[in-house]
Amino acid sequence: MTSRVDINCDMGESFGAYRIGADDEVFPFITSANIACGFHGGDPGVMRTTIAKAAAHKVGIGAHPGFQDLIGFGRRSMDVTPEEAYDLVVYQVGALLGFARAAGVSMQHVKAHGALYNMAAVSAPLSGAIARAVHDVDASLILFGLPGSHLVSEGERAGLRTACEVFADRNYMPDGSLVSRRRNDAFVHDANEAVERAIRMARDGKVRAVDGSDIDIRVDTICIHGDGAHAAEFAQRLRSGFEAAGIAVRPVGEA
Repeated sequence: MTSRVDINCDMGESFGAYRIGADDEVFPFITSANIACGFHGGDPGVMRTTIAKAAAHKVGIGAHPGFQDLIGFGRRSMDVTPEEAYDLVVYQVGALLGFARAAGVSMQHVKAHGALYNMAAVSAPLSGAIARAVHDVDASLILFGLPGSHLVSEGERAGLRTACEVFADRNYMPDGSLVSRRRNDAFVHDANEAVERAIRMARDGKVRAVDGSDIDIRVDTICIHGDGAHAAEFAQRLRSGFEAAGIAVRPVGEA
């Protein structure tokens, strides 16, 4: 149960001539932005402008490192060693940190993207490599991860502050993991249901799994997907729902 929550969104995933997501429309309603670092999406110019927009909206800035897989949008699993994972996270977090420092703003957090996030959730060695990479670049950064996952436990082991992340528009397995995107029931398509589920997760610390059981879940930050067809409308409804329920919406790094 919580009296405050952070709303995060994956941002800055456009690159070159390609436009992905509704960043400008979503920014007014979120409190943290996970900014792509050029591997699964994004490019240097998009990184710079997205940081500027986040700062203008007083939105917490985070790096969103993923696999180097533009065609698969970073959502395809790759056979990487912990050492390779460490290097790709240092490379991407360091790149965004450089842009943030050039803009005179602070970075708040790191959230792995797509397949890297999901693989690390169930792999202690991979999560440990990600956590060490974040710590070695900037030990003050907050590491996002699924509640009960290795990302959270290995982040804490590395001495990082962690934030447990839940998803408003995704369904859950009975063990607390996300339903695979390859399944027809991976997503919650009804906006009203998604908002109600999000409020219940934040207020009561519980979510209904696909088998009908209730599972306990810790909520520090809640993710919405900026590339959804109605992302801005959903972000607005989610924020309004939290505020109507008496749950404060603030960046996860804010005291």
